[in-house]
Amino acid sequence: MKRVSLTQYLVEEQRQNNKIPAELRLLIEVVARACKSISHAVGKGALGEVLGSAGSENVQGEVQKKLDVLSNEILLEANEWGGHLAAMASEEMETIHPIPHRYPKGEYMLLFDPLDGSSNIDVNVSIGTIFSVLKAPDGMQEPTEKDFLQPGTKQVAAGYAVYGPQTVLVLTTGDGVNCFTLDREMGSWVLTQRNMQIPADTKEFAINASNARHWYPPVKRYVDELLAGKTGARGKDFNMRWIASMVADVHRILNRGGIFMYPADAREPDKPGKLRLMYEANPMAFLVEQAGGAATNGKQRIMDIQPTKLHERVAVFLGSKNEVERVTGYHGE
Repeated sequence: MKRVSLTQYLVEEQRQNNKIPAELRLLIEVVARACKSISHAVGKGALGEVLGSAGSENVQGEVQKKLDVLSNEILLEANEWGGHLAAMASEEMETIHPIPHRYPKGEYMLLFDPLDGSSNIDVNVSIGTIFSVLKAPDGMQEPTEKDFLQPGTKQVAAGYAVYGPQTVLVLTTGDGVNCFTLDREMGSWVLTQRNMQIPADTKEFAINASNARHWYPPVKRYVDELLAGKTGARGKDFNMRWIASMVADVHRILNRGGIFMYPADAREPDKPGKLRLMYEANPMAFLVEQAGGAATNGKQRIMDIQPTKLHERVAVFLGSKNEVERVTGYHGE
């Protein structure tokens, strides 16, 4: 079987299908290269002295790990000088990162969660990087936070890398979802799965069950049904999976179906959820929808939400279509 590299895949999409503008292709390649560097650092672990806390907090008030800070730096440095971007935004930084004046500016804007699932870094469990690409608004001179506040439907590309037993890059440019595996010896990304599809039905769900006492009634009702198994209303047994790395949980769902839930709950009633709309929910919703799944906040499609701030939070229900529709329906009743 002839191996197709990420570069070849992108060039052919650009040439044959006229799907990907040259600038976007180069931008995706730069992001993929940065993910390769992060994968290398993650793989070294304690040998590279990258484990443990950085002794600082990010804008979310979360304690940063050394790898969080390093991954953020890698992505910023890799993407600054290429001329494809007008600005970047990271979950780890309070405000946007404009491209320094000494470099040419491009027409795209990049958002990323440099290292998702940081609680798993020190215990050698899969973690990853999530990214989303938007077009800069027409006539934009100096980028501001407001320019980034576009609904998920405006994304031109999104993807994630998982740093696990294999390092994989999962990508959509709005024409299906493809998976590339890093050939560590050759240093290249090789296309290993085309047109990934999420089955509409599933027997697996992912949620942090330790928060059950705080859940709102629609989530309680739905999960109770799943737990009742064969003898309950659903008439079948469900398995629970929870990795606490969104990338790893979503990657499982893209490969074999399932539903991932991170609902709002009664602990902080004024918070609409925990996950970030711009860095996590939107890119993942784009990928999941492109693979035939669904993604809502319990009330509406995630990609239709008009963001009002850069670090906005949101409840997330995504994965196999029929399950997402059922739990979303319960919220509407």
